Amino acid sequence: MPRGPVIGPLVIAGITLKDDTELVKLKVRDSKQVSPRKRTIFSKKILEISLNYEILVIPAKDIDDMRKVMTLNEIEVNAFSKIIKKLNPETCYVDSADVNADRFASDILSKLTQKPLIISKHKADEIYPIVSAASIIAKTRRDEEIKKISEKLEKKLNLPLGSGYPADPITQKFLINWINKYDELPPYTRHSWKTVKNILNEKKNKKLDDFNIL
Repeated sequence: MPRGPVIGPLVIAGITLKDDTELVKLKVRDSKQVSPRKRTIFSKKILEISLNYEILVIPAKDIDDMRKVMTLNEIEVNAFSKIIKKLNPETCYVDSADVNADRFASDILSKLTQKPLIISKHKADEIYPIVSAASIIAKTRRDEEIKKISEKLEKKLNLPLGSGYPADPITQKFLINWINKYDELPPYTRHSWKTVKNILNEKKNKKLDDFNIL
């Protein structure tokens, strides 16, 4: 569940399986520990053995709009509950976005009419193969979305977009150069992210410095 990117959508996925035997055979693991090429291979195999799956893609603009009235944790609670409603499993394993994993499970349950057993853990994608598999599906879909965004935006700046994550220096450079050239944020950027606000504040302060009289 890629959560922190400054560019691109939030993608959450869920899958249902009879058991995790095949996932163990595949040796699936947390999507962050798998290369993009390997994720694509894993993703195809996971979807083949899944009973059912759901992928929810929340665009950057929708995230910004929702963050005006709720926290990112609440956005994810709503997203998880939507996926669980569609898949309707008896037991759910979820990677807790809340510092309090039990509270995260309770918040999801409060949104559901059917009440499955929810096992909420921190780093669940490192513990449970089924959560690892869902994280791979989500990350692969996000990779596809970022590729589409890159194809649209890079040609306007002649610079690589990078991963879209705030810690990525390539993404940072892309954002700074885009803002300097167009005096606005690129499309598909999460305006409510601290990284963006810091870049905009720095640019604003530089403009003010231009008017300083010595």
